[in-house]
Amino acid sequence: MDNILITIKNVHKEYRTGGPSTVALMGVDLEIKENEFVCVVGPSGCGKSTLLNIIAGLEHYDSGEVKMSGEDIVGPGPDRGVIFQQYALFPWMTVRKNIEYGMKFIRKENRGKHYTRGEKRKLADHYIKMVNLEGFEDAYPKALSGGMKQRAAIARGYAVNPRVLLMDEPFGALDAQTRAQLQEELLLTWEREKKTCFFITHDVEEAVLLASRVIIMSARPGKVMEIVNIDLPYPRNQSTKLDSLFIDYRNHIWDTVYKMYLEVRK
Repeated sequence: MDNILITIKNVHKEYRTGGPSTVALMGVDLEIKENEFVCVVGPSGCGKSTLLNIIAGLEHYDSGEVKMSGEDIVGPGPDRGVIFQQYALFPWMTVRKNIEYGMKFIRKENRGKHYTRGEKRKLADHYIKMVNLEGFEDAYPKALSGGMKQRAAIARGYAVNPRVLLMDEPFGALDAQTRAQLQEELLLTWEREKKTCFFITHDVEEAVLLASRVIIMSARPGKVMEIVNIDLPYPRNQSTKLDSLFIDYRNHIWDTVYKMYLEVRK
């Protein structure tokens, strides 16, 4: 896990809307390693989603460097799968068709050819099984619960075989029980598939449960305030939250974020 996949150096991002400008990011420096699970926390408005969108190639930045495998990120690409809080499934497509959709824009590794219909179906069914949606392959999104929709979105993200998954509060709209279940499923999938995960959350417990490193961002303008290495063994599950070391990490990160929140409110 020593290989650096994404390098962010002195990134500055400012929003200008005609009135006073807003500095979202100021001098962000960060390295993300191959196959690691990084969670980002911080006060609302600290630029977490802006940073994710820049890595995804969905937003431009004003200055600095953002590179993946040494190459500048200049736009979206199949090497980065993005999963948002809103599931963004096509309502007119079945679960299988939603998962297959991204495959038509990519080529098979080392062969330069697009996937055949049969290959796409086989891969889609593999990821449907991976996220426990067997039996719902031909269901439309309106027939799915929130947790099932998010499982389908995660499967679609994996199906394009990205090197990194960028996840912006993917479980934020779910009830506590479904959220806990999907956290454990995501960890099992990550350990099996070994993709780099960059995961934004407001939930400190979720960050400590999932991450190998937690990035704490400062209040706006956002910058990396602290990086906490989470020295808890995988596999992890909800019982990990009872571990005294887990509680220490949670309390430290929560205290740091809450102090910033209080400063912003002054």
